[in-house]
Amino acid sequence: MRKLFGTDGIRGVANIYPMTIEIAMQVGRAIAFVVKDKVKGHRIVIGKDTRQSCYMLENALAAGICSMGVDVLLVGPLPTPGIAFITTSMRADAGVVISASHNPFQDNGIKIFSSNGFKLPDDVELDIEDLIFSQKMAALRPVADEVGKATRIEDAKGRYIVFLKNTFPKQYTLDGFHVVLDCAHGATYGVAPYVFQELGAKVTKLGIEPDGRNINKDCGALHPEVMAQKVKDVGADIGLALDGDGDRLIVCDEHGKIVDGDHIMAICAEELMRQRRLKKKTLVATVMSNIGLGLAMERMGGTLVRTAVGDRYVVECMRRKGYSFGGEQSGHLVFLDHITTGDGILAGLQLLAIMKKRKKPLSELATIMESFPQVLKNVRMSSKIPVDTIPDFPETVKKLEQKLGKGGRILVRPSGTEPVIRVMVEGQDQEEITAMADELCDVIRKADRG
Repeated sequence: MRKLFGTDGIRGVANIYPMTIEIAMQVGRAIAFVVKDKVKGHRIVIGKDTRQSCYMLENALAAGICSMGVDVLLVGPLPTPGIAFITTSMRADAGVVISASHNPFQDNGIKIFSSNGFKLPDDVELDIEDLIFSQKMAALRPVADEVGKATRIEDAKGRYIVFLKNTFPKQYTLDGFHVVLDCAHGATYGVAPYVFQELGAKVTKLGIEPDGRNINKDCGALHPEVMAQKVKDVGADIGLALDGDGDRLIVCDEHGKIVDGDHIMAICAEELMRQRRLKKKTLVATVMSNIGLGLAMERMGGTLVRTAVGDRYVVECMRRKGYSFGGEQSGHLVFLDHITTGDGILAGLQLLAIMKKRKKPLSELATIMESFPQVLKNVRMSSKIPVDTIPDFPETVKKLEQKLGKGGRILVRPSGTEPVIRVMVEGQDQEEITAMADELCDVIRKADRG
């Protein structure tokens, strides 16, 4: 049983267990112990988003790492993929991200990258938990000149900006493009505007004034309607909305219509297939992606492979089977030929490059796939209950699946971070699937009430 790590690192309300300075210090010590045990070099990168609580957690992590005789490289506010990039670029032994991604400012989290820029596998996360709770590190305290030191990397943003610009085709510029860019008052505010401007775009900037408390608040990928309205107001060619740590992207076309991750994946997969760069002609997505994405891939002569929800599972599948591109409907897009994790800025650049090459607006490119109606509902529980133990629930699901036939599907899964059960129903008739989702939610609520 996991005690700290969820599907995407450790996460919770800042200054409440497990997101306390005491746990952060122990996590830092454990990471240092793991890298000292297995790797030579002994340097760990720490980056963060713009939450007020990042300062205390950053200092606690750094203290824990240094107390184990490992040096710390501090990069300050930088997108999660930027920290993965810096970790590999600096030949560090690990990278730590302090961020709760799209959550409100009250929350925070800790995500860890290994030296190759990929998120830690489950077994290493369990090793870290064991080190923390078994007290195995208690007697291991380097002294005097054996303790580590912390150094600030002042040019980390510049390095990451150069890397991002180099992923954009060198024969093109963004001259003539007007981009609305919403940075969600998060970690991309000091990076993303410069990337698009230096490539020639006119950029209307939103969400670039973080104050420690406004990250993700009524802006960014969680509230793309703000970006979409601004696109219509200023007559821009495209809108790009990032989340708090910059690993997700939601887009709107020139008319202000939202284009989700599924459509972006279809557009990019088609272009990669044209260039013969989509390895094994396969796109990797999660079980949440729309049926329409699979049909679009079939029409292109490609294949869609599905994984469990979470970008880490998408990446694990890609690495294990030799695929090059994948992502999530929510906007995590992973171009493994360029970087090891989801990167919203990089994904925006790849999409703009396709628009430039094809000389077509996004509204036209997005017609590559048609989304089936989809209903998503969350049922908050008083405690975590295994879905298959809910009375009458499996029978209800089976009955509704038979009614949907091959033209739809039902997905029910518990949240990995909170006592919530997520219900998704997909089909051809919006009214019918909404009624089905409501029926399933009612069965769940009845069981919770006891």
